[in-house]
Amino acid sequence: MDTGIGYRKRALRAELRERRQNLTSVERDAATAGFTQNLQSLVIDLSARSISCYLSARNEPNTRPFLNWAEADGIRVLFPVSREDGLLDWTVGEDDEEIQGVAGVPEAAGDLLGPIAINDVDLIIVPAAAIDGTGMRMGWGRGYFDKTLGSMEKCPPVYAVVYDHEFVDEVPQEVHDQPVNGLVTPTRIVSF
Repeated sequence: MDTGIGYRKRALRAELRERRQNLTSVERDAATAGFTQNLQSLVIDLSARSISCYLSARNEPNTRPFLNWAEADGIRVLFPVSREDGLLDWTVGEDDEEIQGVAGVPEAAGDLLGPIAINDVDLIIVPAAAIDGTGMRMGWGRGYFDKTLGSMEKCPPVYAVVYDHEFVDEVPQEVHDQPVNGLVTPTRIVSF
């Protein structure tokens, strides 16, 4: 890793992490309503019947009301499950049970379907720290989604979920970083 790029990524992540921690409960609730509405619109617009989406942690954009809607609407949802080797397995989850993942984030518990299960979804929804105007995604530094997206031969649309202030002019970029097709914020959906 280029030390300059690595330093810029760490600094930007720290700034964004602090901004997320400083959101009030009123701001979080309003953002959650916007995320839910926009994610629903995206799924409907793409006629997606099978998606992958992460379980949000406390300081992440809240995907849980959207996931409840998807389940109630009969949409198949695959959840990522992190592995020690840096790859992702997938599960449909069982009984709304959660575990603490390798990376310390909540993950759905259930039978593992293996890394290639994601090849059958119509839409991939990923977390991100920031997205720039070219669609370049900066994650939180573990590389799980970059490895997954970079290994897919035929990838469906990939949308990142970020707060409005995390749609930035430019993110520091390395060779392994993977772009996304669009982003969802509380106020808009942007396609690249």
